[in-house]
Amino acid sequence: MTYTVNCSILLTELPLLERAAAAKAAGFDAVEFWWPFASSVPGDAELTAFERSITDAGVQLTGLNFNAGDMPAGDRGLVSWIGREAEFKDNIAVVAGIGERLGCKAFNALYGNRQDGQHPAAQDALAVENLVAAARGIAAIGGTVLLEPVSGAPAYPLKTAADALSVIAKTQAAGVENVKLLADFYHLAVNGDDVAAVIEQHAKDFGHIQIADNPGRGAPGTGELPLGEWISRSRELGYTGAIGLEYKAPAAEAFTWAIRQPA
Repeated sequence: MTYTVNCSILLTELPLLERAAAAKAAGFDAVEFWWPFASSVPGDAELTAFERSITDAGVQLTGLNFNAGDMPAGDRGLVSWIGREAEFKDNIAVVAGIGERLGCKAFNALYGNRQDGQHPAAQDALAVENLVAAARGIAAIGGTVLLEPVSGAPAYPLKTAADALSVIAKTQAAGVENVKLLADFYHLAVNGDDVAAVIEQHAKDFGHIQIADNPGRGAPGTGELPLGEWISRSRELGYTGAIGLEYKAPAAEAFTWAIRQPA
């Protein structure tokens, strides 16, 4: 089993630039991050420090978010955010550069919340335009844009796999094939999706899988979701990628459930 540790939700007791090394010390060879900078276009020193934290740790960066805005304040992406179009476009080049230098191929583009005073159709049209631009911007490095249904954010319009897949179909109609579903089993389950059915119908086309248990968004085994069964079935049906560990747990007990070889 190939696990990748999401160092933006796990190991948060440590400074961000120390988390990749901590994941390695815990026995993992791969990490993923939400956008780790305060701006869409960080300075060279910030980029270099982040990238060195990955390479010095000896881990592979398997996933990175595009800038999603101020996540602690409730933002959930710039893709459909009217008024921040130029910022998102600028972010594409930065993301592609990090991906090229670190060999990362998967990039999560959070859709964004509904905006007061903006028509949903206008936001959706912008979202397709931005997703197509992102897909083309990372195509040269063999990258995939991930689109994710999210729970816990009432203004976020993509709640189910079908919601995300309908947007992906629009990007395909616009001429790109490298926008894929990010199947976060926790978010799908919390939102009431039939996760087993989604797996049966779409596992071979998943761009990425992330997991957490429910209730509580804790580590596997702390809740009631059949995560092992869902992962195994996804593998049987053709999913070959890593499994993103995107749950909440104190560092001291974050990985006690996992079979691994600590460094």
